[in-house]
Amino acid sequence: MTSPCKHGDRPPGRHDLVFVSPAGWRAMLDARDDLAADSLLARWPKMRWPTIRRRALPHEATGVALGLPLPPSAGKKRVALLVEIDHVASVARPPSLQQARAYAPRNWWPTLDRLDGLARRHSVDARVYGSLAWQSLTGLDYVTGRSDLDVLFEFRSETDIDRFVADVAAIETSAPIRLDGELMSADGAAVNWREVHGGASELLVKSIERVVLLDRHQFISGATGS
Repeated sequence: MTSPCKHGDRPPGRHDLVFVSPAGWRAMLDARDDLAADSLLARWPKMRWPTIRRRALPHEATGVALGLPLPPSAGKKRVALLVEIDHVASVARPPSLQQARAYAPRNWWPTLDRLDGLARRHSVDARVYGSLAWQSLTGLDYVTGRSDLDVLFEFRSETDIDRFVADVAAIETSAPIRLDGELMSADGAAVNWREVHGGASELLVKSIERVVLLDRHQFISGATGS
């Protein structure tokens, strides 16, 4: 289980796990008649499972925008929620590669280990999101034979990004799954690692507030325009 911190330590950012208080869950579910009969969703507060931070929609001017993807057995439904900041009990980063490893199919393990070793050599903090993350957080069956491995690579200013993404691509050549994921800078802005590896001069940069096109060198140097 990834370690939560009090929400006052820093505001919830992109891909952050957000743990909601019991009172917050009651308020969210009471406000949504369409969710009242969902027995799986009713388990979330009882099991103290997290939600995930998402970008707010234009009409969501107040509160913290949260998301919750249900497993394939529940139709892979994506639930959008909104909670008052006072009901955010804690915030945590996504699970690390090693934390999620035990919940992955065994034939994924060598790939996870190679990515973990690569990240350590490049001073990159590598974490999982997507199906493997939710499987490790809840114990429910999210990973299927068609699942990708979604990895969040949080890089530092000294990271050689071009070399790093080339090494990720090399690992994928012998991996049993597609390696999807993002490169995230210190301020929480992120791009798909394939765009960087492909040599695009402009990158689609995503943050918790917005999505913008940014010059490749600006993003890598940390000038995200936020």
